Amino acid sequence: MEIPETILQDAKTLYDFHASFSRAPEKADMILAAGSHDMRVPEHAAFLFHEGYAPLIVCTGGFGKITDGLFREPEGVLFADRCRECGVPRDCILIEQESKNTGENFSLSRALFSRLGLAPKTGLIVCKPYMSARTWATGTKQWPEVAWQVAAPPIPFEEYAGKDTPPGQEIELMVGDLQRLRVYAERGFQVPVEVPEQIWEAYERLAHAGYDRYVL
Repeated sequence: MEIPETILQDAKTLYDFHASFSRAPEKADMILAAGSHDMRVPEHAAFLFHEGYAPLIVCTGGFGKITDGLFREPEGVLFADRCRECGVPRDCILIEQESKNTGENFSLSRALFSRLGLAPKTGLIVCKPYMSARTWATGTKQWPEVAWQVAAPPIPFEEYAGKDTPPGQEIELMVGDLQRLRVYAERGFQVPVEVPEQIWEAYERLAHAGYDRYVL
């Protein structure tokens, strides 16, 4: 069923807000490829690696709410496979494959680095564009020793949805992530992020229209 234009306008408002936390990358000690169902994430992580932005990629993720039952192997494992297919040497990739959510992407990767005696000071987060705000806020809270910046694949809203991410599901995920910016900050899972009133209004209209599958 075709999505009404008013819904698409509100969805683009949310998408652009989330994605605004992604910046032009600067060189860092490592890249963290945050697990998801989107294989454009490890592909972009590999691109940044080849461009010399960081010497190491940690591919993180177990089975999340989308990939549980969809992927045959954990997100981190499949992300690492795709990075290698894109030419990243095996010894430049670390894998964390137990995390079930964004907070654990960071906390378990942090523990992995600690076990290996590695102490990065700067990190590039590569994630879905509409996860940029929440991954930055989560990483800053869960791994505060690292100065994080987000470098998501530069995909505009109009080009993001596809067979792996139907438009309706994309909107549902963005709505859930917008709510989590407030709720998870209140619960201490991530640092607070200021969300303008017009963004909340778009969120409320979308949730009221039924795109509330991932609302807590």
